[in-house]
Amino acid sequence: MTKTIVVLGGAYAGVGVAHRLLKHTKPSVKDLKVILVSKNSHFFWNLASVRAIVPGTLKEEQYALPIEKGFAKYPADSFEFVVGSAEGVDVSAKTVKVVTQNGDEKVLNYDHLVVATGTRTINTNVPWKSNGTHEEIAGHIAEIQEKVTKASHIVVAGAGATGVEAAAELAYEYGAKKEIVLLSGDAEILGGDSIASNVSSELKKLGVKVRKSARVADTNELPDGKTEVVLQDGEKITTDLYLPTMGVVPNTEFLPANLLTDKKFVDIDEFYKVKGAENVWAAGDAVWKPKGSFVLADKQAAGVAKNIDLALKGKPPVVVKTIPMDVFFVATGRGRGAGRLGSVKVFSFMVYMIKGKTLGIQQLPGYVDGSAF
Repeated sequence: MTKTIVVLGGAYAGVGVAHRLLKHTKPSVKDLKVILVSKNSHFFWNLASVRAIVPGTLKEEQYALPIEKGFAKYPADSFEFVVGSAEGVDVSAKTVKVVTQNGDEKVLNYDHLVVATGTRTINTNVPWKSNGTHEEIAGHIAEIQEKVTKASHIVVAGAGATGVEAAAELAYEYGAKKEIVLLSGDAEILGGDSIASNVSSELKKLGVKVRKSARVADTNELPDGKTEVVLQDGEKITTDLYLPTMGVVPNTEFLPANLLTDKKFVDIDEFYKVKGAENVWAAGDAVWKPKGSFVLADKQAAGVAKNIDLALKGKPPVVVKTIPMDVFFVATGRGRGAGRLGSVKVFSFMVYMIKGKTLGIQQLPGYVDGSAF
């Protein structure tokens, strides 16, 4: 009898779970079938979004590749790809209601369900997360590239890692040709992390104008196409291009409320099994444990795939282990960066080699075709 695993989410965690099950579990569980549901037909390497907005730096195929082609090597009866979004889950009946890209509704039955739907940015017009379809994301990037080309003044709001990296990429490319302003709502960038001073120095070298304690209260589109940015203290800044980077929310609205934390992330145990539901698992930014992270998502996906493998073989789950320390790397353009391993700061060149040089895009083909797993 077929054992069906439904995986919701076509990014780092979801694709990672699907490939691992098909590569490593399918050979011993012959009747395994994986159904992968993704709102995006392509795997979007959003780590590179901060560079993709700079015209001429990346081609579309370098940051996005079709998901389905990567699974073509598996037997046709063992994999199904659905472009659509989950609209509801019935954990008692073990069903998921999905609305496809064509607007059709279908109900998927599962033996195990994996929630890897990630998070989205509050502002849907920026490409930092996989908000929407491939066409929508590529369209946002192309639109921003066009505006970047024409702009002489750009405001990046939010001085977390995404905001810092976006401002740095723009400044690295244009130098003094364009004025790049980074607004930090807090008294220090990166929430006052121990590498904040190092990153501030790198931004200063690039010519980025950092404004601290400058929280955005509102924005207004002006008749000439510019944006008026209103700060909490009442100051108004007029800019050619406004790029907000603050604020993400989990894509979990389709789940029963009792499966979520007070912040609407998926509530899981140490096995990454969802509390209060049978055979439901979760990984990636949708769990935010302890935070959203590419490295954590990959480790969590490996752990979930392993535990589903064990469950299918009648064995108990094992505690999912991720990484023993907090790793934080911030790229500052295509030449330098700052970071730490736990509390130990690392050399700028190391951050450049590990992250800043490519932002990981060389790993995209391996994620899509499964060779990375």
